Amino acid sequence: VAKFARGVSVVTFEFENVPSATTGVIDRYCPVRPGGNVLHTTQHRFREKSFFASHGLPVTPFRRVTSLPELEEAVADLGIPAVLKTAAWGYDGKGQTIIKSSADAARAWAELKTEEAILEAFIDYECEVSVIVARGPSGETATYGPFRNQHSNHILDVTTFPAGLPTPVEQAALEVAREATLALDVVGILCIEFFVTRGGEVMINEVAPRPHNSGHLTIDGHVTCQFEQQVRAVCGLPLGSNRSHGPCAMANLLGDVWFAEGLGGEPRWEQALELPGVKLHLYGKQEARLGRKMGHLTALGATAEEAEGIVRGARERLVGRG
Repeated sequence: VAKFARGVSVVTFEFENVPSATTGVIDRYCPVRPGGNVLHTTQHRFREKSFFASHGLPVTPFRRVTSLPELEEAVADLGIPAVLKTAAWGYDGKGQTIIKSSADAARAWAELKTEEAILEAFIDYECEVSVIVARGPSGETATYGPFRNQHSNHILDVTTFPAGLPTPVEQAALEVAREATLALDVVGILCIEFFVTRGGEVMINEVAPRPHNSGHLTIDGHVTCQFEQQVRAVCGLPLGSNRSHGPCAMANLLGDVWFAEGLGGEPRWEQALELPGVKLHLYGKQEARLGRKMGHLTALGATAEEAEGIVRGARERLVGRG
C-alpha cells in the first residue's frame, strides 16, 4: 500500500467498505479524498447516525444493539414495526430485516448473525430521494438533485429528476445535504439518501462518500456528471457546471434481464435503442447474475414522468415485452 501511495498524487475510493487502516497508511504519503475519517464514519451505521445526530441533522430514531435483551429493550423504546440492520457491511438491502412484532425480535437477531446492530424506527415515508454534493479542497460545492428514487427488492430500480417535491421540501433536502457534507469535511462526492415523510419532513436514511447509483443519470442529464465532478474535486480542479439538460430518468439493468422469460442470453439491445434519446451504459461485468447491477438506461423528456416512461419502455423491449 505504501509503495502504491508513494507513486500517486491523490487517492480516492469507489466503495466505502475499505479498511480505514488502509487509508491511514496512504495518508502518510498523499491525500486521501474523501479522508479516512469520512470512511471510518460512513462505513458503520451507528457511527454515521450518531455523527449526524450530534450535529443536529435529522435522522431516523435509532438505538445500538449488541444482544437480544438490548434488542428487546430497543423495540419497546422505538416501537414496531422497526428495522434491524447490521452496524457494518450492508448495502442494497443486505444485512437488514423488519421486525413486525415484539415476538419477532428473536427471529431477527438470529437471522442477522452479528455482534453489533442498529435498530431504526420504521418511517412511513411518502418517497425516497437523494442529493449529491461535490466539494473541493477550498470548500467550493456543486449540488445535484434531489432525485426521486424507486426501489424494487431493496435495490434501486428507477431514478427521476426533478423529484417533484414541494419547494420547501426540496430546499430542506438540499440544505441538509450541504450541512452533512460540511460537517464530515468531505472533499470529493457525498450522496445523501433521504426519506420524505408524509408530513413533508426530510430525514437522512444513509450516505455514501462516492459516486452513487442514483447519480448515474447525471452522465447524460447534466453538463458535468458525478464521475467527472469527483475527479475535479479530489484533484483540486475547479468544479464543473452542475446544470441539468432537462428532466431525465435512469432505469437500472440487473442481471435478471439476461434471464427474463427464459431467454438466457444477451438482451435485445437494438430493441431498446430504437427509442429516440435512449442511452445504454454497460459496466463491463463478465457474468450476469440475478440481482447484480450490470448497467443502466437513461433518457431525457419534456417531464420527469415522460423520461421515466421512456426508460421503462426501453427496458421492457430488452426482453421482448415492449
